[in-house]
Amino acid sequence: MTDPVSRAILLLGIEKYSDRDDVEQAYLRRMLYAVTDRVLESAGIDETLRLRADRGDSVLELIDADASVHALLRTLLGEVPAQLRAVNRMASSSAQIRLRAVLATEYVAVDELDGRVGSDLDHACRLLDGDVLRTALRERTNGFALVVSEGVHAGVVRHNRPGVPADEFHAVTVSGKNGPLRAWLHGPVPAGAEDHSERGAGGTPAPDVGSGERPAPGQGAGSPTVDVNGGAGGRRGENA
Repeated sequence: MTDPVSRAILLLGIEKYSDRDDVEQAYLRRMLYAVTDRVLESAGIDETLRLRADRGDSVLELIDADASVHALLRTLLGEVPAQLRAVNRMASSSAQIRLRAVLATEYVAVDELDGRVGSDLDHACRLLDGDVLRTALRERTNGFALVVSEGVHAGVVRHNRPGVPADEFHAVTVSGKNGPLRAWLHGPVPAGAEDHSERGAGGTPAPDVGSGERPAPGQGAGSPTVDVNGGAGGRRGENA
């Protein structure tokens, strides 16, 4: 197994994928890959900086640490909704594509079976499949919902960089089988989900709690390989 290296983790998943027939699923997967390629190209991330894994209803991109996470996040926020509008304008009602996304900056290793290994990647998969992100997407009219990890929030979002407004991100807790995971949701927190943002005196944000995600209980060195065909826990094509 290779040594763990720092990479940006980007996951993009299709809403209600398993509700579609084979023809529609094949079309949606083509559109998912096309949107992903256009967004990464717009962010200045060429194929030499990317390692892709197919997950059926979603795609995983492991991106070299030399790539700009700020540029990627800014492009995700600005370009994905525009790309979805362009694609859906020409698609039938049964072939409309809506996406949920996770962006994290964590450590990932590759094992001898070419599998991606690490608790950080496992956490990102659970964020993608979590109820908070799925519910948020159902409430979005632009067809796109995004959460970022603690590391991305600490390193990029909280600094209020151009194109990434810090006040549009809200701290949420996502339930996981090994315990809760803290993340930051872009846009309104969905009905029934609590906004866990901590505020100081005068409504100013409290100090940041850390620069990276903490492993859930039972996770750490020796974490099991993530099944890239089915995500964390082997799920594939689960309805949003």
